[in-house]
Amino acid sequence: QVQLVESGGGLVQAGGSLRLSCAASRSIFSINVMGWYRQAPGKQREQVATITNGGSTNYADSVKGRFTISRDNAKNTVYLQMNSLKPEDTARYYCNTYPIRYNYWGRGTQVTVSS
Repeated sequence: QVQLVESGGGLVQAGGSLRLSCAASRSIFSINVMGWYRQAPGKQREQVATITNGGSTNYADSVKGRFTISRDNAKNTVYLQMNSLKPEDTARYYCNTYPIRYNYWGRGTQVTVSS
């Protein structure tokens, strides 16, 4: 069991940038794959990006080239750098493992991009 706390969201204009952080309450070294997910009202949860302990990454087509996921196991933290934000990126963003462990869901952090 681990607690995950997301931060870094906010309100930005289209074209802006944000960096999200996911701080874990204990070591994430043993978790092979961490990911970022997002959910907008009335829409299904979307897998945004994943990263393995070895640094291998995958991105949803909708964010490829704009978002970068990274992890620092020594700091028990996963990051999501979001550039060139679009209004359709508006959602609450969560971090979790892959596959998802439902007890690990945190409160998320809201990202709102104005047009």
